Amino acid sequence: MSNQNQMIKQDNKEIRKTGIPHRAARPNVDIYEDKQGITLIADLPGVATEGLDIQVDQEILSIDAQIDIPMPSGQDLHVAGTRPTRYQRSFTISNELDVDNIEAVLKNGVLAMRIPKREQYQPRKINIRAA
Repeated sequence: MSNQNQMIKQDNKEIRKTGIPHRAARPNVDIYEDKQGITLIADLPGVATEGLDIQVDQEILSIDAQIDIPMPSGQDLHVAGTRPTRYQRSFTISNELDVDNIEAVLKNGVLAMRIPKREQYQPRKINIRAA
């Protein structure tokens, strides 16, 4: 396997190692809760849908995003004022939340995720009968 595709384990997570050093930035995230679930809003400027990976593994929700700097064909990079940016953020998910029905939308560098509560944890109205 080449150095650019080598996988390494770090803190029980696999991280793709490339020839260019990457520092992972923690994107700003706002989390809102209502009776039906939570909404997570993450700032990922410059990230395209192809560079975004969202995974749920047991109770951990992971966001991994990367901005690639395109290089013209046949040219090698010798000096760069910028480097590709990588965003990483992980959250522990409560078992009240229904991870099978997560909805995610990326628009203009903003990721919006909706994670509903499981039905048994959502509020419900109790009907009252007259005696």
